[in-house]
Amino acid sequence: MYALLLKRFAVLCLGLILGFGLLAPAVANNSTAGSQRRRGAGDQNRERNSGRQQTGQDDAALRARAERLHRQSIVIDTHNDITSPLLDDGFDLGMRGDDPNAKIKTHTDLRRMKAGGLGAEFFAVYVGKEFVNRKASEGGGAARRALDVIDVVLEQVRRHPESLEQASTAADIRRIVRSGKIAALMGIEGGHAIEDSLRALRMFYKLGVRYMTLTHTNTNDWADAEGDINNTAIAHHNGLTDFGRDVVREMNRIGMMVDISHVADKTFYDVIATTSAPVIASHSSARAIANNPRNMTDDMLRALAKNGGVVMVNFYDGFLDPRKAEIALRSRTMEDELRAKYPNDPKRVQDEVDKWRKANDPGKTPLSVLLDHIDHIVKVAGIDHVGIGSDFDGVPLTGLPQGMEDISKLPTLTYELMKRGYSDTDIKKFLGENLLRVMSEVERVASNSKMVTSDKSSRRSR
Repeated sequence: MYALLLKRFAVLCLGLILGFGLLAPAVANNSTAGSQRRRGAGDQNRERNSGRQQTGQDDAALRARAERLHRQSIVIDTHNDITSPLLDDGFDLGMRGDDPNAKIKTHTDLRRMKAGGLGAEFFAVYVGKEFVNRKASEGGGAARRALDVIDVVLEQVRRHPESLEQASTAADIRRIVRSGKIAALMGIEGGHAIEDSLRALRMFYKLGVRYMTLTHTNTNDWADAEGDINNTAIAHHNGLTDFGRDVVREMNRIGMMVDISHVADKTFYDVIATTSAPVIASHSSARAIANNPRNMTDDMLRALAKNGGVVMVNFYDGFLDPRKAEIALRSRTMEDELRAKYPNDPKRVQDEVDKWRKANDPGKTPLSVLLDHIDHIVKVAGIDHVGIGSDFDGVPLTGLPQGMEDISKLPTLTYELMKRGYSDTDIKKFLGENLLRVMSEVERVASNSKMVTSDKSSRRSR
């Protein structure tokens, strides 16, 4: 009996030992799996955090590289309307145009021009159509207004010699930028400013004007404008008149860039057929994206590229955002009607237009839309034919895309172009080298034209 009990006890112990031996690896495996699961979750969290950190580090590195490239480049803006606040409101570039307590608010001042890495600015000598035939007692006509605007630009250069220096040539721009200053140039906006006089055109050149927009929104005596091309009450010319062609040729001869922003489509093609030098669109965008006649069609982009010219992209959301293109046209018509209704109350006109725009605003325009216009022009015309023509202070204060609220935000363009895969060389072309190439070629054509003219004169004199 005792022996039998011992035998059964031995079998039981053996079973327990064998069972534990089988169970232990399973327990151990379960424990290991649980540990691995816990470690896996932790590792995944750490990987996600590391990925976010790496993305942040990559973005910071890209921004730093973009900032370096921007500062190493010559950044040129071909159209800035800060001249109107300078002349009409007594603004000075040394003031802060973004001061919330200031009466005058602007997109532009010296502090923000420097923050934006600006190398050269073409100040717009804007002459509104209301100055045509205006009497001296009313402030003078178109040429007088142009002279007044030129005077305030030159005065700003005089007041701020540590920051600004007047430039006349592409070489001047390069030299002034190397010195750490901003090159100041001018472009007349509205060909009616020359009052149908080639002599006046030549004198404006001598005062420092380096391009002229052949029209503003109004058709003048020698060129059709897009702004009134559908107005049957206006006498049109089917593009350029013979004198208009003479204006283009004389601009070629003296070395003034021909600007086709604002002109009617037929006027554009007449210019292309007439000019012997590259032309510019100082502040226009792509009509294929935003259907506004102020923008250029793809066929026009190709023609301008063949000419060797450059399209300087306008930042106004009414020319960029397809939702706002029609609103921009309607607001311009409304402004004309209000000016006729309140000819002596420009503040009321502006207030009424601003109120209407605000009531009909579909929302802010994303910065990506501005980049889309650049991409489209590059795709159609090529990277050698695109640049910056901001229209700062020539558009409503809030009429710019998010992220491009004023001139200090220009470095954002370099960063965004890098993100879209543009090379450093191509970005430099966009920022200013394309415009410098065109300006140099216009100077070369003028130099050769003067030589030919001199030879002809010598032969005649003999």
